[in-house]
Amino acid sequence: MTSLSVLDLVMIGEGKELADSLQDALRLARHVEWNGYQRYWVAEHHNMPGIGSAATSLVISHLAAGTATLRIGSGGIMLPNHSPLVVAEQFGTLDSLYPGRIDLGVGRAPGADSATSHAVRGANTAARDLAEDVALLQGYLSDDGSQSIRAIPGRRDVPIWILGSGIYGAHLAAAMGLPFAFASHFAPQLLWQAVAAYRQNFKPSEHLARPYLTLGVNAFAAETREEAAFLASSHFQWVANLHSGNPGPLPKPVDGFVESLSESARYRLMQELSCIAIGTKIEVGNWLRKFIEETGADELMIDARIFDVAARCRSYELVAASLAQ
Repeated sequence: MTSLSVLDLVMIGEGKELADSLQDALRLARHVEWNGYQRYWVAEHHNMPGIGSAATSLVISHLAAGTATLRIGSGGIMLPNHSPLVVAEQFGTLDSLYPGRIDLGVGRAPGADSATSHAVRGANTAARDLAEDVALLQGYLSDDGSQSIRAIPGRRDVPIWILGSGIYGAHLAAAMGLPFAFASHFAPQLLWQAVAAYRQNFKPSEHLARPYLTLGVNAFAAETREEAAFLASSHFQWVANLHSGNPGPLPKPVDGFVESLSESARYRLMQELSCIAIGTKIEVGNWLRKFIEETGADELMIDARIFDVAARCRSYELVAASLAQ
């Protein structure tokens, strides 16, 4: 059976503070743990108004401390922003605190605009190869003597995932024999090419015997389709604001938002968010089962930026129930 997981940007809602969003994230993590979700990943972004997950490893520790069995990880850490040694130390420490529950998803996107990337990286702005960084990470975490410097706390079994929104990540994950998570929840255009590239070129490794594919999906479920569309409007508004150069807090939901957009703006929004299920439990379940059948996904990573935390918890609950029938 296809597993379900959560992707969270720890959105800060209008009129709220980061502390509120962190507590809401913990409430959701506990709720999805109870409802059988496999893992809960937090995404690294910087200088993005409304996104509260910049200090990704700290947020992961907060969520892991408040849950018991749910795997908590990064979706992902943007390796060009960091020294592989420091990432290995942070995630090795997390694994020491929460043994067997930490995932390390990595990508090569900056997670910010160029000016912010320069502020994050300082003077070290030279291009780096993701494959080399991942190999360094593996060496530090395995503590196999391949590195002259040890990453304290030493050998830790932290699974590494390759994240991507294009073909590069698919080929890298396949060549290294690692699980692959594709960002179809916001970059669906290359979904099929990436899936094919990963599966066709996969080489078994000590980490993974066969391809393991996770796909991002937007899913909003409620008692009625109208209510689900209302909840999804916060997500739609935030993405539309980003497109127009005005990112900010997660807006409160409104009726008829998509219909109020110009034809070109509506087309762009729906192209980006085409991997989306909106409706009742039955409607969402039907969409998800078709998507799983078509893609063969081993796991779905659900992104649903819903303003009200109780409605968000209920949506994730209904999504899980929709596939359990």
